[in-house]
Amino acid sequence: MAEFKPFEVERPWGTFRQLTHNSLSTVKIHRIKPGGETSLQSHKKRSEFWHIISGSGIIRVEDKEYNVVPGDEYDAPVGVKHRWKAGDSGMILAEVAVGDFDEEDIIRFEDKYGRA
Repeated sequence: MAEFKPFEVERPWGTFRQLTHNSLSTVKIHRIKPGGETSLQSHKKRSEFWHIISGSGIIRVEDKEYNVVPGDEYDAPVGVKHRWKAGDSGMILAEVAVGDFDEEDIIRFEDKYGRA
């Protein structure tokens, strides 16, 4: 799977941000409850790119944590551990997964909901 980095293009009417190009991708909008968090996880068959739409929280990619706000963007290549945690007002983010998408392709390392 070829590596693709999102990019922005200016036009007379404004700009567009291209997130994928000729790739098999799955796009989701996630609504994370206040204080909710995903498991610390990785995937064998897909990479993920996230764009924060609203709210705030923390995104962890491997051993680094980032305080996120609307407009921030992060990604997790195949095999990289990651997690999202929403702040007090929750968080909405767009996810673009590139590769062979399968909901069962989740390796959980930690999970506060008992799924690991």
